[in-house]
Formats: sequence, structure tokens, C-alpha cells
Amino acid sequence: MSLDVYLNLPGAKPKGSGSGIFVRKNGSVYEIPRSEWELAFPGREPYVVQQSDDSPEVFQANITHNLNRMAEAAGIYECLWRPDEHGFTNAGQLIQPLREGLAVLKDSPDKFMALNPENGWGSYDDFVPWVERYLAACEAFPEAEVSVSR
Repeated sequence: MSLDVYLNLPGAKPKGSGSGIFVRKNGSVYEIPRSEWELAFPGREPYVVQQSDDSPEVFQANITHNLNRMAEAAGIYECLWRPDEHGFTNAGQLIQPLREGLAVLKDSPDKFMALNPENGWGSYDDFVPWVERYLAACEAFPEAEVSVSR
């Protein structure tokens, strides 16, 4: 099971590599450039996802539910997993809580590494960059509508 977060802003152009090549690594899904695919999987052709030009989606990210305890301990569970239930409707509202939670995560890595899932699916080292990417997207598109699938 995983958490999918989306930022939608009609009329905006999505950011990212634009390759349409997605890989799953350590409990999260990432879009990678074609060059990275070819280094990792020489001679194999990837499945490429095409996004329509009129899509309002400017950001999408996925992370394993196994990291929800870590998010709770960092004070960002509600804004990540349950934004709809806590009044977070646009990306700008997430900026401050995500900044604060990210600072907490980075200030006490040992505390949070102790919360790494025993099954190895997801980790502190996966979660921090994921939060950083989500925060950067919120800063880039503060008017975007927030939605999640859990």
C-alpha cells in the first residue's frame, strides 16, 4: 500500500524530466531520464507514460505507507496523509508544515532511522528526499490543489 500525492493547477506546465519513465525504488516511484534508464537497464526498452498537454497535474509522488509512523513523529502525517481532513486544500498551505517537519527529520536522523520499517520497504533515506521534492513542488506551485490517494 502506498500514499500518492498530487498537485493540480489547470493551465500550468508540469515540471520534471518529462521522460515518462517511472521506476519504483525503496517504496517510492520516481520519474527518471532516459539516460538513467539506459544505464540501469541496458538493452531493455522502458514502458513510457505519456501525459497529455492539457493535464492539470504539475506534481505527483508516491511513498510507502510504512513511513507513516516517521511522518507522525516529524509532525507531518496530517498534511501528507490526510490533508483533506485538516483543511489543507492548496500547496501553499503545506509549505510551512513541510519545512518544519523536514527540519525535525534532518535535526534527529538517528531518532528517525530507528523508525525504519523492519521489512526494509521504505526508510529515512527515502523519506527525506521525498519530502524535499514535495516541498519544492509546493513552493513552485503554491496555488495548486492538493489531493491524495491512500
